[in-house]
Order: sequence, then C-alpha cells, then structure tokens
Amino acid sequence: MKKHQRSFVSLLTALSFVVLAVTGILAFVRPFSIGIVGLHALMGFVFVGLIALHVANNLNHLSQYVRSKVLWLTLATTVGLTGLFLWQPGPVRSILELSQNLGPAIDQFEMKEDGLVYHYSPAAHYKMALTIRAGKTFDATTPPHVAIWLENASFYHIKTLHEPDDLKAGRAALPYWDFKVRGWEKAKLKATESGKDLKEQQEVDGVSGATQNSSFDPADYMLPADPDNPMPYRLLIEIDQPDDDQTSLVYSVEIDNAEPRAFQLLDLIGYPQQEENDEDGKEVWALYFVDERFGSALALIDSALLTIDRN
Repeated sequence: MKKHQRSFVSLLTALSFVVLAVTGILAFVRPFSIGIVGLHALMGFVFVGLIALHVANNLNHLSQYVRSKVLWLTLATTVGLTGLFLWQPGPVRSILELSQNLGPAIDQFEMKEDGLVYHYSPAAHYKMALTIRAGKTFDATTPPHVAIWLENASFYHIKTLHEPDDLKAGRAALPYWDFKVRGWEKAKLKATESGKDLKEQQEVDGVSGATQNSSFDPADYMLPADPDNPMPYRLLIEIDQPDDDQTSLVYSVEIDNAEPRAFQLLDLIGYPQQEENDEDGKEVWALYFVDERFGSALALIDSALLTIDRN
C-alpha cells in the first residue's frame, strides 16, 4: 500500500510540475491572462503540498542528501540565482523585456529607439494611447525625462499619468510639471488638514473658479456620470533630453468627449519659465513661445499622436 502511495504522490508531483512549467512559459510569452496566471498560482500551492508528502514518503533517502556536502552547493546556487533575479541586472532585464505579459495594469509606458508609447485604459470602453515618434536628437540610450498629465479646463493639474523614472532628476528637468504637481499636492494636504475635499479647498484658495470645469476627479472627464454633458480636459507632456543645455518643452491637446475625435496631434505650446511671485507670494510659471534657439530640443519629438477608443 505504501509503495502505491509513493508512486501516486511521485507521479502527481511530476505532472503538477509539468503544468507549472507549461503555464509559466505561457504566462511569459503571451499577454496577461488571469486564467493562465491563476492556474499557475493555484497549482503552485498544490505542488507545495505534494512536495511535503513526497518528503514524508522518502524521508530516509532524503536525509542522506541533507548530510551531503552537495547540500551547501545547491543552497548557495539557489540563493545566488534568487538574488540575481531579484536584482535584475541588464542581461536578466533584457530577457524579461521579451515577455508579452505586461500585467493587468491600467497604464503601460514603453520607450523604444523610435520613440515612446503610453497606454491608459481606466475602463474597458475608454482606451487612450499616446504615440511619440522620435526626432533626430532623441537618444534612447540616454532617455529623455518625460511627464504626462491631465488638466481641467481651468488649467489645473488633476492627474499625473506618467512621472519620470528618476523622480528627483525629473522634477528638476521638468519644472512646469513639477510646479503643477506641487500645487496639487499642497492643495491635497491643506484639504486633509481642514477636513474639506479637494474641490472645496481649491475654491477657497482661489486657484480655480467655481465653474463646471472645476472638478479634480479625472473620472468626471474621461468617464462622466452624465455622458450628455461631458467636460473638456487637456493632456500635456513635458520632455527634456539630459545634457543638451536646453530647457524642456511642453506639448498639449484638448480632449472633448462632446465632440469625440479618435485621433489628435499634440501641439507645442511653449517652454516654461518662472515669473515673479504674485501679490500673495505664490510661485508663478508661464509658457513662452519657442523660437529658433531651441534646435536640439525641437528635434527631440517628430510628432505626438493621441488616439482614444471610446468603444
């Protein structure tokens, strides 16, 4: 009886391992699937239980391995590989980048030699894609700092879609986005301390007038509760190539779900420059016309296309 039990557990363990191996490969080479990932995870728990039974059934044989010097070599190898895969140096990261499984995230950012692509899908029926074609001075080996965000019609920041990978350097290189975000963060903090919501706090501060476009919830613009009365909003990007000795440039496009358009090109709206503080001592930034001085910065982007699928 015990012999049959050992055979059953051993065969079931082997077959479970086959399922784990196949689902692991499928999860790597195919786009994200909750079915495949779920099967892989649940079979992993089953596999752990079977390993425990396998150890119990073969304890005498396995105890010989524990006393062997090979144990330390296998432990060192396992720990080393685990650390290597967690650290993810260049060669390992290159292998992982071959995977088609980008996960179930609502947004995805990818930078390539010919530009960058950003996907944002807050709902199944609202899919946004920003495709930026690289210009002559775009250098993927020294990638530019990029920020993508949304503003309401009152020109107030409502959501950052993508922030620079190196946040500290990015905030310094992208001062206009940084200024917008700091104002939003300050308003959020004051609202929390006062017990008010963000909209009430902004109206108190006088940053935004009490208009129909004074909402600070991105869902009110992308996924309005009343589709017959949507509010327009803007998508902006600020981009700067490191070490080109030129300031960042800002591009923008207005989105209006009342007059939906599937394809829109972003327009260059200027370069940021800090002004004198206003009467209340608040920081002020403005965008200025870009002239011929901005050679390499202007050649950073060939075009920026926004595509929205509202199906």
